[in-house]
Amino acid sequence: MFVIGTINPMFVVNIILIAILLWIIGVWVYYKIQRKRLGGELTEKAFEENMRKAQIVDLRERKDFDAGHILGARSIPYPMLKQNMGELRMDLPVYLYDTGITLSVRAALKLRKAGFTNVKWLQKGFNNWTGKTKRKK
Repeated sequence: MFVIGTINPMFVVNIILIAILLWIIGVWVYYKIQRKRLGGELTEKAFEENMRKAQIVDLRERKDFDAGHILGARSIPYPMLKQNMGELRMDLPVYLYDTGITLSVRAALKLRKAGFTNVKWLQKGFNNWTGKTKRKK
């Protein structure tokens, strides 16, 4: 029986779970909209065809970069991007990739905010890359 003035603990747990679920869905929708708005997603073929004219940035952690990365890429882990933006030239295209695409979209937003105009990222990320790679020995 529900008495006015008392709150069922399961009700509170359900409200918290619903709030968390709505937050997760909201973040997913936000980045999906940003991805479309930025319009910088490149297929593997387009990425590979134009990468010699661009600065390729691997946003994964250094250990992942050392285990294998796209030939010609430089390692700038996402948490270090803001501090290392000065290493990138604004007059050249910037091609980003990470394991998937979430970090790439977040990094593209940061770079665009900093004044970079030509920022693209690899569709489906490094996990689906079939082109040339290099490992650190």
